[in-house]
Amino acid sequence: MNLFKILPRTIIPGAAYLSSGFAVLTLFSVQVNGAENSLSDVDKAFFAKVSQGGMYEVALGTAAETKGSTQDVRDSGNTEAHDHTLVGAKLKSIIEANGLKFPTALNAEFQARLEKLKALPSDKFDAAYVKDMKLIHDADGAAFAKEAIAGTNPDLKAFAAETHRIVQRHLGELGAKVN
Repeated sequence: MNLFKILPRTIIPGAAYLSSGFAVLTLFSVQVNGAENSLSDVDKAFFAKVSQGGMYEVALGTAAETKGSTQDVRDSGNTEAHDHTLVGAKLKSIIEANGLKFPTALNAEFQARLEKLKALPSDKFDAAYVKDMKLIHDADGAAFAKEAIAGTNPDLKAFAAETHRIVQRHLGELGAKVN
């Protein structure tokens, strides 16, 4: 870390009281939103992609818990919702520590995708669920692998490397659910 890097700061007036009872005006320098500069455009694009993908996996997993016609799909939904809720919380903490806001809702594309699957009859849902989860895990897995190598923020890179392993495990589990 470069200690000489100039960060946006604001000066806050304060008072320090001496033992003699006199007040001396002091100035405190506080960093304001300086962390937001620590994410590159590559990091921001990664975050935008996987935050939506993760929220989608939670929502679709939750739907599978009740809509799945087989125990395997219901269990998979539970695992997806659980794991991606934890992953999302970790990503949110990293993003917010870097001065950005984490989305609170799915974008229109993912919301439409979710609604389409939720509207399927139960006998069609399972196959569509597994197929779509494979697609999103393939896309997000590639994004995590790329960020782990090309990202610039050390916390986000470590998160991407760790989460890539989770995504790979999920892909293996989804592959086992075919047939």
